[in-house]
Amino acid sequence: MKKHKNEAKLLKKALELGMALAKKQGYGDLDKTVSSKDKVECIYRLLVEVKQITPLATDQEDGPNMKHKLVLWISRLLPPEHELLQ
Repeated sequence: MKKHKNEAKLLKKALELGMALAKKQGYGDLDKTVSSKDKVECIYRLLVEVKQITPLATDQEDGPNMKHKLVLWISRLLPPEHELLQ
């Protein structure tokens, strides 16, 4: 699994956009009491459901792999000259 230079910031951006997508799909907000681990899993599963990303193999569905999938997703959505991709 190749690490991105700004992986933490890209993950934060992916979660922001994922939450916006969830709202558009009619899901409620995840409040402050929801852990970041659970937010990652919720957004990952939503993106799989709406066919924005391909699902991981069942035995690979863990926190680091889900985070990496979200980072890959957002890095494909951002324009190549975006500051987080530099």
